[in-house]
Amino acid sequence: MNYEYIKAKISLAGLKATHQRIVIYDTLLALGHHPTAEEIYARIKPANPSISLGTVYKTLEAFVTGLLIRRVLTADGLMRYDARTDAHSHIYCVNTQEIVDFNDPELHQWIEDYFRHKNIRNIKIREISVQISAEKIDPAERIVVE
Repeated sequence: MNYEYIKAKISLAGLKATHQRIVIYDTLLALGHHPTAEEIYARIKPANPSISLGTVYKTLEAFVTGLLIRRVLTADGLMRYDARTDAHSHIYCVNTQEIVDFNDPELHQWIEDYFRHKNIRNIKIREISVQISAEKIDPAERIVVE
C-alpha cells in the first residue's frame, strides 16, 4: 500500500497518522495472514528500533477501537489481527494455526433470519462473524457430508 493511502485510512479512523501507526498498519497489511502483535513487532523492529512491543499492542487496540482492523481470537487463545473489516468469517486450522477468510452471504442471511424468527427481544445484531475450528487432513482423504 502507498503511504498516502495508509495515512488517510488511519486519519479516517479518527487517529493521528504517526510514523509508528503507519508502520504498524502497513506491516499488518503486508503480512496479510492475521498476524499476532508479536509477529508484527518482529517484522518492524529491525528498521524501527524505538518501537516497543507495548506500542504495537496499544496501536493495534487503537486501530480496533477506530474500526480500522478487527481482533480474531483463535481456539487456542491467541489474539490475532485482521485488516479486513467487511462482513466475513474465519476457518481456523488447529494443526497449522492458519486462519482463512471466507465470505458466505447466504450463511449470514440465514443467521439473521434465524434470530428474527426466534423473536429475541432487546438485541440488535451489529455483525455476524462465524469462526470454524478445523483440521487440515491428507488431501487424498475425502470429507463426506450427509
